Amino acid sequence: MGVGCAASAESPRSSTSAQPEGGTAPVTAYTNPNPTPGCPPALDFTMKSIDGKEVNLCDYKGNVLLMVNVASRCGYTPQYKGLEALNQKYREKGLRVLGFPANDFGAQEPGSDAEIKEFCTSNYGVQFDMFSKITVKGPNKHPLYQYLTSGGGNEKLAGEVRWNFHKYLIGRDGKLRAVFPSSVDPMSAELTSAIEAALNEPVS
Repeated sequence: MGVGCAASAESPRSSTSAQPEGGTAPVTAYTNPNPTPGCPPALDFTMKSIDGKEVNLCDYKGNVLLMVNVASRCGYTPQYKGLEALNQKYREKGLRVLGFPANDFGAQEPGSDAEIKEFCTSNYGVQFDMFSKITVKGPNKHPLYQYLTSGGGNEKLAGEVRWNFHKYLIGRDGKLRAVFPSSVDPMSAELTSAIEAALNEPVS
């Protein structure tokens, strides 16, 4: 655990940031070919849960979402504990933490969905929503992450995922609000204050 997981020098980005993340190549904007009426673009995706069931992310509409690409063999893996702490603290207020396992960085998520579920449940007591393993970078990048890395239409938020436990905060209005690198701890004041601000906004 910890191989290749040195702390990132990347800085958080918000919708009010002056510049996009430095040092990244431009990310092509994502356009959904079949948008669903009434569903915010950030939620207009059907994913597979870690148990193999189809999940329409539009069902989360009106909640604040924290989307995270997770891995079981990374130096940041203990952040599972903080993510579950966020889930416990803010779920009743409308936060939903969504975990997306990915094996894109250092081959640090090689297991099956069943193995991933067993690991994060038995070691970290994870109860937040976990999804089937996807790809978050490169030519096979999942459409959800094509949307997220393009900044959700906001170039100030655009940039590729740098490592495991990269975090995307979606507001109640279904818009991407901020992006946090792996090095930002889930229970840090930096992230919790952003979550609380999003939770305090009215449902549109």
